[in-house]
Amino acid sequence: MTAREIVLSQLRHEETPVIPYVLPMEQSVADRVTAHYGGSEWRQTLRQFTTGCFSVSTIREEPISETHGTDIFGSIWRRDQRPWHLETPALPESSFAGYTFPRLGQFLDPVAPGKEDAIRRIREDREHCHVIGMGWGIFEQTWRIRGFENALIDTVAEPGFYEELVGRLTDLYVGMVGFCADIPADAIMFGDDWGDQRGVILGPERWRRFIKPAWARVYEEVHRQGKLIISHSCGSVAEIMPDIIEIGLDALESCQPEAVGMHPYELKAKWGDKIAFYGCLGSQSTIPFGTPDEIRAEVRKLRREMGKGGGFILAPAKPLQPETPTENAVALVEAFAEQA
Repeated sequence: MTAREIVLSQLRHEETPVIPYVLPMEQSVADRVTAHYGGSEWRQTLRQFTTGCFSVSTIREEPISETHGTDIFGSIWRRDQRPWHLETPALPESSFAGYTFPRLGQFLDPVAPGKEDAIRRIREDREHCHVIGMGWGIFEQTWRIRGFENALIDTVAEPGFYEELVGRLTDLYVGMVGFCADIPADAIMFGDDWGDQRGVILGPERWRRFIKPAWARVYEEVHRQGKLIISHSCGSVAEIMPDIIEIGLDALESCQPEAVGMHPYELKAKWGDKIAFYGCLGSQSTIPFGTPDEIRAEVRKLRREMGKGGGFILAPAKPLQPETPTENAVALVEAFAEQA
């Protein structure tokens, strides 16, 4: 089977002889792995299953100084520290008065010249699963524009304004997806952090009121094109799992096992025939704190248990972070490469 056939079979809940995987890591970790092996040949032991074929930036951030940048909505961010810090939201008040909302063309015009090249490359490469990327999601954009606390308050104190903000953003996202209709990719990958470690940030009811209908519109357009939907969310989304299945999400990426209700094997038992899981290897537990033997054992268990009946792509919940011990990163490389 080609890598593409393996990934698509898993996303369609069909078992495969090989479990597809992705092993992203921060550059500093990759550099240490290269030093450990005395060269970069280790990269060739890892099979590439998916490839990014095209992307539409949903923030279009530009630097304004050595330390700061501004996004397309007008918010100002400090970029020289982790995590990035929102210093000045584009809309400090819950009003659109005097504010010019970005047009769809501002997102699409810069990437339009690369579209034909993406189509050509996909048609020439049928080995890999091709994924279009779309970056930050609708809920995240609301707080990028308003500030985190302001956005949460809006859902209670200014629900009409918040609903309009979500609606305007949704129109943009549907337009971005529509622009990709003639790109013969296999899937579109979104990101929208709905959860924190404890549960859904907005709470299930407000998420259902404001965010669920928005993504339902976007997902409908993706499926109309015959593409699959992969979406990232950090944290716990266990409370809204029936909802994200209902609106058509094909694969949930990250599956952070440390968050409440996100134990991979329990998710598989309850929802594994309805949605695929992508990730599941603990970036706050197993990867930084496990021994190399424990890491190898967990990778094998995930392949064995999560791969039953299909519906699984193996990956760390987050790219390997700088605090990952070198010996653990090496154990992951070797464990992932075991089954190629």
